[in-house]
Amino acid sequence: MREKILEILQDLRPELDFTESNDFIEDGYLDSFDMIALVSQLDKNYGISILGEDIIPENFSNIENIINTVKKYQ
Repeated sequence: MREKILEILQDLRPELDFTESNDFIEDGYLDSFDMIALVSQLDKNYGISILGEDIIPENFSNIENIINTVKKYQ
């Protein structure tokens, strides 16, 4: 799952190396528009539907938090 999520992130922002950041939001890697695009791709790739209440920066600040959010909906 980690590799697929990294692939999605790289497709979203190819100019960035997400392995070099521990906080994508604080480091400016993802903004609110990026988070919505990421949620859409996660929903499509994993056959889930992340609720709006879970689309918060804390859930998308790093790979582990993204994995945990996806797992919550599987």
